[in-house]
Amino acid sequence: MREVEDFVQAPTALIALSALSSVSLAVQTFYDVERAKSLHGPTGLFMLAIAESGERKSSCDGYFSKALRDYDAEQLEAAKPELAAFEASRSAWAAEKSGIESAIKREAKEGQDTSDLKRQLLAHQIKEPKPPKVPRLVYGDATPEALIDGLSSWKSGGVMSAEAGAILGGHAMGDSAMRHLATLNVLWSGETIRQHRRGRGDTFIEGARLTIGLQVQESTLREFIKSTGDLARGTGFFARCLLAWPASTQGTRQFKQPTGFDSLNHFNGRIRQILNRPVTKDHDKAMIHLSGEAKAVWEAYYNDTEAALAEGGELRDIRDIASKTADNAARLAALFHVFNGTTGAIDGTTMENACDVAKWHLNESLRFFGQMSQPKNMSDAARLEEWALQYLKGTDTDKISTRNAQRLSPVRDKQDINAALEELADLGRARIIKAGRQKYIQIRREVLEGAP
Repeated sequence: MREVEDFVQAPTALIALSALSSVSLAVQTFYDVERAKSLHGPTGLFMLAIAESGERKSSCDGYFSKALRDYDAEQLEAAKPELAAFEASRSAWAAEKSGIESAIKREAKEGQDTSDLKRQLLAHQIKEPKPPKVPRLVYGDATPEALIDGLSSWKSGGVMSAEAGAILGGHAMGDSAMRHLATLNVLWSGETIRQHRRGRGDTFIEGARLTIGLQVQESTLREFIKSTGDLARGTGFFARCLLAWPASTQGTRQFKQPTGFDSLNHFNGRIRQILNRPVTKDHDKAMIHLSGEAKAVWEAYYNDTEAALAEGGELRDIRDIASKTADNAARLAALFHVFNGTTGAIDGTTMENACDVAKWHLNESLRFFGQMSQPKNMSDAARLEEWALQYLKGTDTDKISTRNAQRLSPVRDKQDINAALEELADLGRARIIKAGRQKYIQIRREVLEGAP
């Protein structure tokens, strides 16, 4: 991961999200995890990074998903003869069906009995050729319908995109937002998909697994939440997501020559090893269990989180999200366990690491949704100050030019910056000063000294 970070210089969280997305997609195809007796489920993750366009998530995905994309391409190439045979048999079948239907029309028009022809048509309909099941793992901005069609053929897939606005803000949502979010929730839980689509009949998909790795611009996400009200929170979609809200690296990414990608090649090689595991006809999953030590760690994390959901608890305002964090911790532990090639049950150290990652994402959700509940000028002020403190960290100055703030900070609209600065000035935490023709944001020394 460090090799990609050094070269691409994207936010660390985006790089980690890309790597985890690929591991999740590979592992979910073959493994489930058992958290406790009779309490088991998928290993796939839903990950959502809040970041502006240009943060290079697509580049990160490209590095870490190479083995997945190569696998898809090879499977499609290998299936070409079978696909050609299907198309030929499907054309012949359709021609024969058309002939029977024409005969029925002709004899019905002449007043003749068409019973035998109808029986022929029914028997012929039953013989309709079925398309071959060609593995496809990686989806981009797939519509809900395309995703369900794909998962009905191959029961493991991942929606990975650096432009989640096409999913959260476009055709995929629309008036069908409730149905789409409910479908995603069912896939996260590994339950059976049951859908009726006009002209296509009923669809039943058992054992399907889904990974989501999306980047969405903050404005798009805020608009989505505003336009759908409490829908995404109410249906439990965000509760299932591991959220990340990293600071931008744009403006600091001076070009570097790559120093080599040995670790990345090992990563993709390990993904390919996992994908080479045979898939059963029914896509049965092997069950990963927790060791006694891992169970103790997981139960402690579960109980600590539960205690924080009470009135006055630190997680009270995101209790929907916190209620799923222990499940996500078990999934993360299973991913680490399989990727590392460890045999037997998940050990305590692996579970501790997974709980740390889950808790980090929980704090990101707390930070984002906490600011979402504030008026915009106050949330912008908090974000601007947080960015400014990081920007000034390690320097011997207490001020930043307004030009750099507008260019590099998470609050870039001039009007929004002015409103945020007015809020910070009212709170006595910052002020605008002039030096010649240049304007600066000056952070109070007491605020700088109190920064972590």
